[in-house]
Amino acid sequence: MDLDTIWNMFLEKIKESLSPMLYETWFAETKLLDLKGNSAKVLVPMPVHKKHLKENYNDLVEEIFTEIIGSTFNFEYLIEEDLVNNVEIQSNNVLSAENDPTFESNLDPRYTFENFIVGESNKFAKATSIAVAEQPGFMYNPLFIYGSSGLGKTHLMHAIGNYIYKTTHKKVLYVTSEKFVDDFLNIYRKNNDNTNFDTVEKFKRKYRDIDVLMIDDIQYLEIANKTQQEFFNTFNELHCNNKQIVISSDRSPDDLKKLEERLRTRFNWGLTIDILPPDFKLRMDIIDKKIEGHDMVKPLPQDVKEYIASNCTSDIRKLEGAITRIFAYSATMNGADITLDFAIDALKDFFVKSIISKNKIEQVLQLVASNYNVTVEEIKSKKRVSKIAVPRQIAMYICRTVLEESLPKIGSVFGGKDHTTVMYSVDKIKAEIKNDANLEKEINKIISQIK
Repeated sequence: MDLDTIWNMFLEKIKESLSPMLYETWFAETKLLDLKGNSAKVLVPMPVHKKHLKENYNDLVEEIFTEIIGSTFNFEYLIEEDLVNNVEIQSNNVLSAENDPTFESNLDPRYTFENFIVGESNKFAKATSIAVAEQPGFMYNPLFIYGSSGLGKTHLMHAIGNYIYKTTHKKVLYVTSEKFVDDFLNIYRKNNDNTNFDTVEKFKRKYRDIDVLMIDDIQYLEIANKTQQEFFNTFNELHCNNKQIVISSDRSPDDLKKLEERLRTRFNWGLTIDILPPDFKLRMDIIDKKIEGHDMVKPLPQDVKEYIASNCTSDIRKLEGAITRIFAYSATMNGADITLDFAIDALKDFFVKSIISKNKIEQVLQLVASNYNVTVEEIKSKKRVSKIAVPRQIAMYICRTVLEESLPKIGSVFGGKDHTTVMYSVDKIKAEIKNDANLEKEINKIISQIK
């Protein structure tokens, strides 16, 4: 048997032993590279796969592979650059949340790894989060997730916590930094006997007698100097006892200038990962996933979905809000058909126009006009002479393929053209550059000039 056949047999076997989410994360993109002597080399997509497979799945991999081949192999996991490093995993003491009925984790069960939509901008963040969830306290500690609001940081934190509790029943606590500050300030509120011993003890039990601490929006700790000292002490005790710490922020640790240096240093002890804004494809995937939960008589038209995706470029919550608003608007109109014009009307007060996006399209228009010695007004006009039609089609092609703007939005900016006109132009240029190297060179030159 060749290597691909052997590995496909292995993948079918191991798929039976894992949940679909774990299989897709750790094995779906692997490939058997080589079998020599008693050594098997496997290609994996990211460094986190090397570490995690070696430390958490190696025994299962060897066992199933031996069943198929009949011989024992030692596995090496590689990315294209280097070989895997072995790190020893230690055992951990478990504090069961089941044994403490008064304990509140604050976890939201709606957020799981299974319903976290993956794209290129967050693929590494999800894989790393799953690795932490499978081996809390030993894989990456602390795990620091940062990115702009609405990109899925909180979703991943709850997914980590829910997975840990479901599989181990460890004590997981999720709080915002504001809640941590509020709990700490309660220490200074004296009891009737002018003491606060009970409050101090309660605070320490809540934040230190746990297995996993998750602090969301740590940037708000910058304005609470006294609380930073207490968080420093809490962090140290948990970390020294191999308790997992997960932190989120809208900025990287190095950019939290008002936090104490010793805190920023500790945040960099483990792994820092950023979540980037979703690209157009991921935004479309998220929209498709969100509309599954709506009772729809007719599917949402493609041009409406593209309109939403083009106007919600950096906040997943706003995508959800736009979808909800459209369906609510339709309901108030006695179930009116949802068309592009209908969606534009429903969302006219919801979207804030993107100046950056608008400027990008205008920049493309200006660059194309300059390169082909025509004016922007001519490109936007209805003139169909070749001298103007070709630059217009090229500009539409760049706006669609490079800026990833929606067909309706491009048509609107280009003088109110129909989206089918834009689609025709894009397809026409795609076909022509396959046979015209000079045209492809001209377009690439314009693309390189886009800032």
